[in-house]
Amino acid sequence: MYGLVVKPIHLRMERMENNSEKALELALEALERIATHEKECGERWTEAMIELRELKLATRSHAERWEKLAWMVIGTVTTTVIAAWVALIFN
Repeated sequence: MYGLVVKPIHLRMERMENNSEKALELALEALERIATHEKECGERWTEAMIELRELKLATRSHAERWEKLAWMVIGTVTTTVIAAWVALIFN
C-alpha cells in the first residue's frame, strides 16, 4: 500500500517539474520579447525626439521670418499712411 501512494506522488512531482520547466522557458521567452520591445521603443523614442527637435528649430526660423515680414508690412503701411496724411495737409 505504501508503494501505491508513493508512485502517484512521484508522478505528480515529475509533472510539476515538467510544468515548472515549461513555465521557466515561457518566462525566459517573455523576458526576451520584453527586452526586444524595450529596445525598439527606445530607438523609436530617440528618432521621435530628434524629429521634434528639428521641427522646433524649423518653426523658430519660420517664426523669425514671418516676424520680419510683419514688421516690414507694418512699416510700409505706417509710412504710406503718414505720407498720405502729409499730402492731404499740404495740398
